[in-house]
Amino acid sequence: MKNIISNILKDVTNILLPISCFGCNARLYRGEALLCTSCRHQLPLTEYTFNDENAVDRIFYGRINIKKANSFLFFTEIGIVKNLIHFLKYKNQEGIGHFLGDWHGQVLKKQGHLPQIDFVIPVPLHRKKLKKRGYNQVALFAKQIAHHLNARYADDLLIKTANTKTQTKKTRLNRWYDNRSLYEIIDKELLVDKTILLVDDVITTGATIEICANTFKDIKGAVIYISSMAVVPKN
Repeated sequence: MKNIISNILKDVTNILLPISCFGCNARLYRGEALLCTSCRHQLPLTEYTFNDENAVDRIFYGRINIKKANSFLFFTEIGIVKNLIHFLKYKNQEGIGHFLGDWHGQVLKKQGHLPQIDFVIPVPLHRKKLKKRGYNQVALFAKQIAHHLNARYADDLLIKTANTKTQTKKTRLNRWYDNRSLYEIIDKELLVDKTILLVDDVITTGATIEICANTFKDIKGAVIYISSMAVVPKN
């Protein structure tokens, strides 16, 4: 009876204060969260694995010493994924990160291609940007992945030491100069001989991930894997 009353109240609330789909703005119905069923099925999954070579791997060839990379979704200038990332980063919809991380984490666990991951580490925000936004948009995504992989989530080992302007329209070379000394590892000894999954939101040129990953290069035995919510497809 309690569950029935709860469902009735939710239905009444959704009628009075409808919750809209972040993809198409249609009203969500019972059992739907963040995306309607139609939009969820239209999400452009990359279906990349940590077993076969993929386009994300190729972004980093000859640039950084990582074991493997993948990404969950394709990001395009128009579409559902762009809407999700926009609401996640700029509209205080942190739950989108949890939603995508839970989904991606389950996929990675089912695929079983990763070795035992010791640490899942999100690409950090500078403390000023973190204070302004209130959260790191990658945090819940990374936390859910860590949960499904039975790994330790750690957002205090890699820090950003200087605040910079948005890098969306910078060239890869300019990004590299801006970021080459902006990231620092707090406890290198803790990461000796550990397997690390470094996680970001959207991989475009790969410049930010490249700089972050390079901060681990002098740690003995550290093995780096990379994943992200989305990747910009190359033509």
